[in-house]
Amino acid sequence: MRRSTDSNSVLRKAFGKSEFYLLLVIVVVSLFFTIMKPSFLTFTNIYGMVESNSFLAIMAAGVLVVLISGGIDISFTAIATVAQYVMATIVIHWGGNMFLAFAIGGVVGIALGFINALLIYFLKTPPIIVTIATMNLFYGLLIFISGGTWIYGFPMWFMERNLVRFGDNPGITIPILVLVISFILTWLILKHTALGRNIYAVGGNQEAARRVGISVLKTQLFVYCYMGFLAGIASTVQANMMLTVAPNALMGRELEVLAAVVLGGASLAGGTGSILGTILGFGLIVIVQNGLTLLGISSYWHKVFVGAIIVISVGITAYQRKLRERKGAIINVEE
Repeated sequence: MRRSTDSNSVLRKAFGKSEFYLLLVIVVVSLFFTIMKPSFLTFTNIYGMVESNSFLAIMAAGVLVVLISGGIDISFTAIATVAQYVMATIVIHWGGNMFLAFAIGGVVGIALGFINALLIYFLKTPPIIVTIATMNLFYGLLIFISGGTWIYGFPMWFMERNLVRFGDNPGITIPILVLVISFILTWLILKHTALGRNIYAVGGNQEAARRVGISVLKTQLFVYCYMGFLAGIASTVQANMMLTVAPNALMGRELEVLAAVVLGGASLAGGTGSILGTILGFGLIVIVQNGLTLLGISSYWHKVFVGAIIVISVGITAYQRKLRERKGAIINVEE
């Protein structure tokens, strides 16, 4: 009897989490695409999906942290593009190694994220306005300075993607390894550090967090610098896969990443979100896009799917805010 009760408790807990429902949707959608196209559920296809979208998933981890803090960043693809150009220029002309390439991308990303954080904090302007402005500023300056030229000719050490090979099967590649490290690092920060608790607190109620002694400025500096860092890292991963640097390669992908994070349970109002939810949300979007491609359906429907997710998420966020305001009004009346 006790075992039955414990099992029911576990089930109730599982069904109470949005991640569980999201996992069910992924299973159903995957089964549908497998029935329609048996080649969908193969190791090669699944591995290819993960690796080819790894750079976007890395940026999604950064977007998650920003959203939890109550902010939003639209400029991360522009940051990634600038970081990629700087990294490629240095390693092609002066050489180096893979560690240096990632370090350059990360440092440039941190510097641009630092600018975002300062502007948002001191101008007291909504983050979406600031980051839209900096997105155009960063990207515009890059195009002006570089002339929009593509960069080729990476050294041989940069072209090597496989770290470990398993015969004829795909091995452990740089994109996969960096993706896993990024997810683990983000999870550790959010769940096992005081900084992570501060990020949730600032996102839940910035004024209340300030009153209990949490530095909103320091928290925002970390959040946007971390977003910039992961954007720079992701740009190096993307360059390692494509072996070219194009000014428009990453631009326009920000909504895709944002949709994955909010689909995973992160609120646009801040204070909620998890790395597991982000992984599942991104997984669902990638699965749908890959499945539609295998079925020969136009890529325009990918954009429709992403747009629908954002619209629904905005609606849910607005509804939740209204419920909180109504609950607060009821409490005030009772007092």
